[in-house]
Amino acid sequence: MRFRPLRSAGPLGTGEDVPPPPEVMQAAVIDGIGASPRLAELPVPTPVLSELLIRVVAAGVNPIDAKTRAGAGVATQIPGFPVALGFDFSGVVVASPYEAHPLRPGAEVFGMVPFPRTGGSFAEYVIVPSQSVARKPASLSHAEAAGVPLAALTAWGLVVETAHAHEGQRMLIHAGAGGVGHFAVQLASYFGARVTATASAGNAAWLRELGAATVIDYTTTRFEEVLGDMDVVIDLVGNANGGDTGSRSLQVLRPGGLYVLVPTGSWPDYADAADAAGVRATSFKVIPDGDVLATLARLLDSRAIQVYIDAVHPLAETAQALASLEGGHTRGKTVVRISED
Repeated sequence: MRFRPLRSAGPLGTGEDVPPPPEVMQAAVIDGIGASPRLAELPVPTPVLSELLIRVVAAGVNPIDAKTRAGAGVATQIPGFPVALGFDFSGVVVASPYEAHPLRPGAEVFGMVPFPRTGGSFAEYVIVPSQSVARKPASLSHAEAAGVPLAALTAWGLVVETAHAHEGQRMLIHAGAGGVGHFAVQLASYFGARVTATASAGNAAWLRELGAATVIDYTTTRFEEVLGDMDVVIDLVGNANGGDTGSRSLQVLRPGGLYVLVPTGSWPDYADAADAAGVRATSFKVIPDGDVLATLARLLDSRAIQVYIDAVHPLAETAQALASLEGGHTRGKTVVRISED
């Protein structure tokens, strides 16, 4: 399908003609489970109804991308191959649902694609529901903004909507230096909680700058031996790799405290264990919400919170970006640059 040039209307766009997309685009695709990403040409997707067509400038890389490539995550829902992975993006609107839509052609936006229902964001163009998008924070580059959506929305859902962070609350956040973790530390501190984070010694000073009152070096100290009476544990590790972080976390909660597990595949029986320990427990799945993204954008522009980008890779190095994430110990976010600003 050919798109005609679109003119952005009013102050919400650029005031310039937005070139129509080509018929095909470059994307980093996998040809099957376990395959390494390679560059390929795919058809440019066509938006329908309330969807936006976005030219992607940068895409964030998340643990679920690596898990999906390996056969976990959302791998079972991929309808066919080759397919581009990726959830996060920052880019420019190319086509809107109607002329007076608030996000018109030329608007700079960031958000999440509904992968695997559609193609992922490791591609030059994506289609996305308009409710999953917000205007990009003006103070951030596209590379910085691309590192925000999935991680920050997850942190918001964990800390604000599930744990109800408030003044004086005692909250333990595992993997505080990671993509979700560094947002969770900041948001919990912003809303008044007293935050303890687990991380390596090299990230301790940085996490204190982000708002953690205490940082425990997980390589030298067993947190359950020095903590107790916590109100909430945000667990971004679980029982992965034989570390039993999830099981040990139940020991540090007060009676009736809340345990929130994100990597549920690492510990299928967490709910029964929490019940036996006399604490509450829940899993969590991120919800792409444009209104929350807009709130996060205001917090980012005001410098109340910040995003840390560990590395930016070109699209041709998507495989290396995933490999670095799979190796662990990444500070903040890894990003793939798809095109020029």
